[in-house]
Amino acid sequence: MRKLAPAAALAAGLLVLLPAAAEAHGLVQRPPLPIPQWLFAWAAAAVLVISFFALAVLWPTPRLEQDNWRPMPGGRLLASRPLHIALGGLGVFLFVVTIVAGYMGGGTALDNWAPTFILITFWVGLVFASILFGDLFRALSPWRAIGRLLPSLNRPYPERLGRWPAAIGLFLFVWVELVSGWGDSDPALLVTAALVYTVVTLAAQVYFGVDAWTRHGETFSVYFNLFARMSVFETRNGVVGLRRPLGGLPGLDRAPGTVAFVMVMIGTVTFDGLSQGPIWRELSTGVVDTLDGVGIGAVDATKIASTLGLLLGVLLVWGFYRLGIEGARSVGGNLSLSRLEFGFIHSLVPIAAVYVAAHYLTLLVYEGQAITYLASDPFGRGWDLFGTVNWGIDYRVFPQENTWYVQVAVVVIGHVAALALAHDRALRLYGEAKLAVRSQYWMLGVMVGFTSLALWLLAQAGN
Repeated sequence: MRKLAPAAALAAGLLVLLPAAAEAHGLVQRPPLPIPQWLFAWAAAAVLVISFFALAVLWPTPRLEQDNWRPMPGGRLLASRPLHIALGGLGVFLFVVTIVAGYMGGGTALDNWAPTFILITFWVGLVFASILFGDLFRALSPWRAIGRLLPSLNRPYPERLGRWPAAIGLFLFVWVELVSGWGDSDPALLVTAALVYTVVTLAAQVYFGVDAWTRHGETFSVYFNLFARMSVFETRNGVVGLRRPLGGLPGLDRAPGTVAFVMVMIGTVTFDGLSQGPIWRELSTGVVDTLDGVGIGAVDATKIASTLGLLLGVLLVWGFYRLGIEGARSVGGNLSLSRLEFGFIHSLVPIAAVYVAAHYLTLLVYEGQAITYLASDPFGRGWDLFGTVNWGIDYRVFPQENTWYVQVAVVVIGHVAALALAHDRALRLYGEAKLAVRSQYWMLGVMVGFTSLALWLLAQAGN
């Protein structure tokens, strides 16, 4: 127990740094809490520390690393080619509707099908769907469906590229979402960006082959596949089967760019929350004023400042993770930095998932309802195809007073899952339970740090 004490001390030290309040995009204002918010934070840290102790004592051998996949009844039908063709056709249809709506539809944001579908239904909704039902996007992807109809040169995919193209694509997409303002003010530019991405994707599929590019280079396939690895559903050899929760994450391959991709996943959501708070407002004001002083207009200066902030968010998360890896390396075991960095990266995927879930859940639940009335008139032509055009957004579907409790619960559960994955991998890498536990002192600090950051970004949202 004395050897485990530093972990608790590190966790407590990190939690002291937790600020009192911040705002977060996509969250609605909630009523005052019956107990102080700092108490939630300490309770969350306590759960992580207790979980760490429990894992150290009760989990002496790797478990999640073991494959327990088994086919499920009807699994071959669910993975059948006709069904995948139909789903691919649906994906292409929705893509075409979205592009046309972006150019023809009136209004912006929640008044236009294109930004609502791309930035809420697709970007947020498919994260939850992937965690629950597996890699649905593989079947729905319009780019994969179209690519399979095109000729292919099937050139070898360079190993050194790995997931770097997908990481760069993810950063650019989030820039479009958070910095460009196209979703709020110019749906035509938003769908034009989607068409440019389509041209690049189809060209890469023709050159490298559909499967190779989908697996490593296509941003959204990589993104949703990582979340799908948390699901109990997995398709193998044309059959849908069942596995234990989180069971797909330990099998994540060590492709170059994987660490960068996960850092972008977490870092960009971190910036989105940070950008709503007073700290960023003060920093960005200074940057904008400086740029304005050298002749750069206020709008462009704001975008430059936000772009720098987006990079800062990614680098901040990356540096924090690197600190934990350096600490794990210091305990011994003769493991290289690269092996540890790749070895534990899969354990951060649940953290990326809960950042999205806690940060954007209310966005999906409330603003996501807009897709129901937009579906009846996607092109703004006065139609009422499904009789829903007069529907609105019902804010009673989820009690706002419960928002904070759900967010905290989601954050804690995700970080406990991350701890379990990291502990399980440490047991396999170090081959000795005592050394594996020592390596996880630092990873516990990483998890508590991410928890503290998440709760800070969520605290007093909308106030």
